[in-house]
Amino acid sequence: MAGLVKGKDYDWKDSNLSLFGSDLERNVKKASAETEEAWQGAGSNVGIQVWRIVKFKVTHWPKEDYGKFFSGDSYIILNTYKTPPSDELLHDVHFWIGSKSTQDEYGTAAYKTVELDTFLDDKPVQHREVMNNESDLFKTYFKMITLMEGGADSGFRHVKPTEYTPHLLHFQGHKKNVKATDVPLFRESLNSGDVFILDLGLDIYQWNGSSCNKDERFKALQYLQQLKSDRGGKPKVETLNEADISSSHKFYTHLPEGGDALDKKDDSAVAAAEKVLLRLSDESGELVTTEVARGGDVKRALLDPNDVFIFDTGTHCFVWVGKGASSQERRKGMQYAHNYLMKTDHPLIPVSIVGQSKETASFNSAF
Repeated sequence: MAGLVKGKDYDWKDSNLSLFGSDLERNVKKASAETEEAWQGAGSNVGIQVWRIVKFKVTHWPKEDYGKFFSGDSYIILNTYKTPPSDELLHDVHFWIGSKSTQDEYGTAAYKTVELDTFLDDKPVQHREVMNNESDLFKTYFKMITLMEGGADSGFRHVKPTEYTPHLLHFQGHKKNVKATDVPLFRESLNSGDVFILDLGLDIYQWNGSSCNKDERFKALQYLQQLKSDRGGKPKVETLNEADISSSHKFYTHLPEGGDALDKKDDSAVAAAEKVLLRLSDESGELVTTEVARGGDVKRALLDPNDVFIFDTGTHCFVWVGKGASSQERRKGMQYAHNYLMKTDHPLIPVSIVGQSKETASFNSAF
């Protein structure tokens, strides 16, 4: 099917969510939620569940691969938990979008996330996650997040080492937030501040940059050991410290020069972004957004229970749903937040829907 062809990076500003939240979408979702086989048992126990979108269908992602995501795919992640002393099951549901995921997959993930929300009686807090811009909450679910190029169908878990496509993984972060990202096989991809694993199938190298931190080294070592175990202990592994090897070491022969240095994420611009609060209301007969406040004028007291508000903190976008909001305002919140972000300089930040009296800690702390 042409809509599922992988390849170029997907431009999120071209995303079409026009049916997301429509009456048609709502009616179909109600009818299909109970018959979706993938949802059977979903959210019935505390823990994480992950599904991948495959040709418009929701498929279970293997538990041994939880935390691994491919740039060419879209996923749905459900976290079920309890808040003592209550025994009530609570949920957060996220749809994660790879940088090369197709519009079809993106739309299906968004649609099916709302369907899962319906299946769980509208209890979950809904979130949109995008590759390399995951929310802090999302990062807590996994011991480590590994981002791989391509799609899961071209995956590497069960392939024979002798038929293996080389990968260079970049380990970056601190404490529990170390992330492994598949990067181009060029010497320019390396930097002294992080750790890299060069996976050649039967030969695996861990390269420790001269100023990397202990968390990166530890996570990379864990990953390396798991790779060796997955391949029956056959690979030969070697740990290299940048300062202890020469530029002629055989490790470098697998990484030719000529690539572009990895772009460093500029968090300073994002951190300096001005907070914006928008009201989404259909009081006039039409659903419109109006700016309520900006910068230091954004106050929690401005939230009106009769409407929906879009709160852009610069690093996270929240859709706050008042208890008295109309059905149209409730259904269209995510779509309008998405449309708003398309017009900003940071369209890839996470989006979370929170209900009045069910606000999350990250929402409360943003004021």
